[in-house]
Formats: sequence, structure tokens, C-alpha cells
Amino acid sequence: MSSEVREDLEGLQNALLTTDSVAEFLHELAVLATQAVDGAMTCGMALQQDGRPPSATASSDPLAAAADEVQYQSGDGPSLHAIRHARPVRIDDTAASDQWQKFCVQAVELGIRSCHALPLIVDGEPVGALTLYAGRPSAFGPDETERADSFARDASGALTLALRMAACTDLNDQLRSSISSRTVIDQALGVIMATEHCAQDRAIALLRSISQNTNVRLRELAASIVTRVSGEPPQPASPFEEDD
Repeated sequence: MSSEVREDLEGLQNALLTTDSVAEFLHELAVLATQAVDGAMTCGMALQQDGRPPSATASSDPLAAAADEVQYQSGDGPSLHAIRHARPVRIDDTAASDQWQKFCVQAVELGIRSCHALPLIVDGEPVGALTLYAGRPSAFGPDETERADSFARDASGALTLALRMAACTDLNDQLRSSISSRTVIDQALGVIMATEHCAQDRAIALLRSISQNTNVRLRELAASIVTRVSGEPPQPASPFEEDD
């Protein structure tokens, strides 16, 4: 393993360990990409999730963010093409290219003369793009292209982990919320059973009936019942936290 590859992998590992969101992770990827290929370049990151169109998500600096935004506002450009067709796209000179003319005209105005867009692949599907921008024509020779391609492959693997970690976090949050709601509802049912001298089935029916007739969500209604009886809002203990 070359020292450059080792440094790239270490950078990706550190990004995974030190960032708190996918957006922060993508920003770190953008910065690492410029360091891996050419420190004079800039980098934009795009992501496509939950069936929504791809959008500019992070960048190494404002210039890359502006170049990305041109594409996502117009709905076309090298980054979007890389995502749609799952293959790299290179523009050697934006001032002379006959592709994506709207993007190229504005890229020249921004001072961008060449770019290289690479798809980010997760579980075999393109979910985003890493796009490097340079201020000079033909900035992506064989060496730069090889380094960019290699980094994009490693970044795709790291992004796969980041997205899975984010999905696990969301699932845990949903589970915590569900259990919390269940606990509050159970407390309210206990109050109803005590005051109405009824069985649990009857208490559930009463709680649901009141919820429907008042158009108040079941958890909110349960919380109001517990608060009225106890004098303070319910504060169920998290089942994931040990008691002191």
C-alpha cells in the first residue's frame, strides 16, 4: 500500500470518527479530495437520498459550492451526469466545451476552466457525486485522474458506512420515541383504570374515544392526563440508560 493511499484511508477513517452528520462527513470528504488530488483544486459534493433529486450537500470552499449550485439549479451538468450514468465525466476546458453550455459559461465566469466529476456508489447504486474543479484548462492529466478515481472509490466505501451509521441513529431515535410514547400511554391507562374502576381493555377504549372526539393525538392526551394527576409532565426513564 502506497503512502498516499494510506493517508487517504486514514483521513477517511478520521472523518467517520469525528463527524456527527452525513453533511459534516461530506464536507470532510470534499477537503480530503482536494488534498489527495491537488491542493490547488476545489471540490463539491452532492447526494441523492429518499428518492429526491440530487442536491449540492457540501463543498471544500464557496467556489465549489457556487459551481455545484449552477448545475442543480439548471438540472444538468457534469456532476448530475456522473450520478445518472454512474461513470466519471471530465471537462478539459470549459471555455471550449460544447457540452452543458450553460454550466460551462458560468463556470468560466467563476474562474473554473476544467473539472472532473465522479459518482459515489453505495450498494451498487450511484447516490452522489464528487466533483473537482480547477482554475486552469486540462488540469486532470493521467496522474490526477488516477488519484481522483482511487479516492472516489475509497470515499464510496466510507460513505456507505456513514449512511448506515446515520440510518442506525435514526432508527434508535424512532425506537426511543416509540417506547417513550408507550410508557406515557401506559401511565395514563393506569390513571383511567384507577379512576373508572375498569379493566385495561375498557381504559384503552375510553382513551381512544376521547382522542378521536377531541382530535388530540393519543400521546398528547395521555401526557395531559398524567400531568393533571401528578402535577408535572411525565418524564419516563429511557430504557437504554442505566439507573444511577
